Amino acid sequence: MSIDAVTPLRRRMIEDMNARKLSAQTQRGHILSCKRFAEFLKRSPETATVEDIRRFQLHLSETGISICNRNRIMTGVRFLLRVTLRRLDLAAEIYHLREPQKIAQVMSPDETRRLLAVASSLKARVALSLSYGGGLRASEVVRLKVKHIDKAQKDYSHRAVQGPPGSERDAVAQDARSVATVVEGAPNTLGHGRAAGGALVVSRP
Repeated sequence: MSIDAVTPLRRRMIEDMNARKLSAQTQRGHILSCKRFAEFLKRSPETATVEDIRRFQLHLSETGISICNRNRIMTGVRFLLRVTLRRLDLAAEIYHLREPQKIAQVMSPDETRRLLAVASSLKARVALSLSYGGGLRASEVVRLKVKHIDKAQKDYSHRAVQGPPGSERDAVAQDARSVATVVEGAPNTLGHGRAAGGALVVSRP
């Protein structure tokens, strides 16, 4: 950035920015920000006061300038005050506004695919966890249906088979029924194929 035909204050500021390896674009932005501040004061920024900083920030808010541009301008002014003028008391009066986070109203195709992949994976993990808790083998899970659970529970009720107490048995059946509902709703999620054989047989204790 050229420093010809500039005031001593601007030259010092440019030297400070060069010493800190700021890019040419950043330097131009800082210079324009300080020029705007000087035009508001109608005098050199070297004479600025705390009240001047407050009024300038209020002025930017009242002009309807965007939060991004407002923060950019105050960043340049802050560099001048903190680094070049060593006026830490004035630099401390500068505050930045937080920009509201923008959330896309419509998901992109890639976001949709990733969301569905996570949902399918989660459904599979939950179903398999419940199936093992219910005493089922993986080959049985991929063919599991609600009617099989209901039939198995009735068989337990009519047969004199030694096993867990009724409340525990009902709880296991309820878990297995939940698995069956998931499997019927998403048959391709839990397995890549179907095991050979007939109807599902629920393992007895």
